[in-house]
Amino acid sequence: MSQDDGPNNAYWQANLRLIYISLAIWALVSFGFGIVLRPMLSGIALGGADIGFWFAQQGSILVFLALIFFYAWRMNRLDREHGVDED
Repeated sequence: MSQDDGPNNAYWQANLRLIYISLAIWALVSFGFGIVLRPMLSGIALGGADIGFWFAQQGSILVFLALIFFYAWRMNRLDREHGVDED
């Protein structure tokens, strides 16, 4: 198989792009906002605590859950676009 295998290649490229974007968002929120950028975010309050602490404790979990639902929704749409859905 070559790199230009048509629809299958386009489907997997879109799938991998979606995975990479989701992983980048997750890493930014959990590692970036919760650990690396926490000192810069210490002046912003959210629910009685600084926003860096909030991201480290529950914000990254909520973003992770949102990414799971977004990925499922987007993959269902991508499956329909490429004719590989299970309906």
